[in-house]
Amino acid sequence: ETPIYKKSQVLYGLDMARKEISKQQQAVIVEGYTDVMACHLAGITTAVATCGTAFGSEHIKVLRRLLMDDEQMRGEVVFTFDGDAAGQKAALRAFDEDQRFVTNTFVAVEPSGMDPCDLRLAKGDEAVVALVDRRVPLFQFAIKSILAAHDLDRAEGRIAALREAAPVVAKIKDAALRPEYTRLLAGWLGLDVAAVSAAVGQRPAPTQRPSFNQAPAAESKPAPAPAVPAADGPAFTIEREALKCALQLPAVVEEWYSALEPSAFTHPRAREVHTAIVLAGLPAAQVDGLLWIDAVLEAAPDDEVRRMIRELSVDPLPSDAVHSDRYATSLIARLLELDAGRRILEVRGRLQRTESEEQGELHQQLFAELLELETYRRSLQAAALGERP
Repeated sequence: ETPIYKKSQVLYGLDMARKEISKQQQAVIVEGYTDVMACHLAGITTAVATCGTAFGSEHIKVLRRLLMDDEQMRGEVVFTFDGDAAGQKAALRAFDEDQRFVTNTFVAVEPSGMDPCDLRLAKGDEAVVALVDRRVPLFQFAIKSILAAHDLDRAEGRIAALREAAPVVAKIKDAALRPEYTRLLAGWLGLDVAAVSAAVGQRPAPTQRPSFNQAPAAESKPAPAPAVPAADGPAFTIEREALKCALQLPAVVEEWYSALEPSAFTHPRAREVHTAIVLAGLPAAQVDGLLWIDAVLEAAPDDEVRRMIRELSVDPLPSDAVHSDRYATSLIARLLELDAGRRILEVRGRLQRTESEEQGELHQQLFAELLELETYRRSLQAAALGERP
């Protein structure tokens, strides 16, 4: 670094790539001069590299002139990084820069950890070209890097990932693009779009652009997990009515109730009552009504759940429900259908996170599971309408 040479303003290979960058409206950013050489030899003549420093605002100014960036999406910038943890951190650091960089920005990461130079030596020119062709949007890479750090097969892992990823989506300044990534995040997590939108809405994008040397603003509170359904909401109403049927009409729901998993009950108290019913031996036709309620009360974990059981056991059912099996069985079928819908969201999320080429067998298994769940849900929809599945 000298008064004449400022490495924060220099891109290695720019003298050779300048014309092609302007012509192709693309700049490929690599990490070292040997990577620049390898890319040019492989036919990627828009490759340049930083000179021993991180890609920053001064580099952006240089490329902005070449890409004719005048607040419109004209060209694209592709960052290539090593596949190791340091390379991923570099890509995520570039995400913050992208908030000032209006061009389309992408990331190309070699999964095996090779840089373009090593990749060309090992696999030839075609592999380097393929690396750039496999580029993904920087926003997508940043979000998926966060998701990869969590166990998304568990509810706790999905909620933790949502809390961490929601602020990243909120930082997307493009008002049209932010809702699209909200929907994508919901799909990757297997969560309802409304719940993810609410979490993203808790972390609005900053209205001012901080300078690169400015200390970051104080961190706001983490995005909350999706709220527990209200006790008077439609979801809890179905759960409450189903529990009333299990307590008051055990002979009617005996065949259906055993199919219910705890996940079918989204409200914690409803789930605890369901657990007590299961521990008591599930609804059974041969058990006397009062003895059945006593057995469920004995299985309850605390006084609050026992209070709720007593309330549900005497709260009147609709007048036609007492003389019709259809009401009770339709309720249980509807509850099973809602649970199947949530499971479908989870499987779809796993399917979207699975690469069909690299994880072909898992991809096929998930696709088959999704088809099976969809068929199961359709049969439940028919049962909820009073038809035999």
